[in-house]
Amino acid sequence: MATEALPTRDDLEAAWQAAPAAPAGHGSVRAICIRVESGVHESPERVLVTPERGVEGDRWINRRVRRDPDTQVTLMNVRVTELISRDDQPLYASGDNFQVDLDLSEESLPAGTRLRLGEALLEVSESPHAGCKTFRERFGLEATLWVNDHRDRRLRGMNCRVLEAGWVAVGDPVAVES
Repeated sequence: MATEALPTRDDLEAAWQAAPAAPAGHGSVRAICIRVESGVHESPERVLVTPERGVEGDRWINRRVRRDPDTQVTLMNVRVTELISRDDQPLYASGDNFQVDLDLSEESLPAGTRLRLGEALLEVSESPHAGCKTFRERFGLEATLWVNDHRDRRLRGMNCRVLEAGWVAVGDPVAVES
């Protein structure tokens, strides 16, 4: 049985450059992920997001080490996820809390930018989000190198802190507030 060849960094970059750009300033939530435990993900249609707990049910709240509010919630551009994912992988395979159709680049969303995600208000963190060992296992070395090569574009996604609680559902708008 033949295995699916994973794209190279050059393949991914060429596909990214050829694809329509993600919307800037406003977009939508395409998928939700709750990391129940290592390697175990659920994808509800709707979740509660709070400053105290992050995404309800996510393992962020259960960390034994200090819970960093700057890494409460992770967002990833769904267009990147679609490029790096195999056909058998769900949109939430990366483990990021929200797959969004939105330009997440530093130019578009500098640290401190406030985003309305459904009813919740988030603030973009300075804390970087990079491809790690688990990301490499899921998507391959080339995809990991590609997302890490372009940190200013935040291809791997970004971290946020929660400022105001609210419900977030698949299909909800994402919009820059300030």
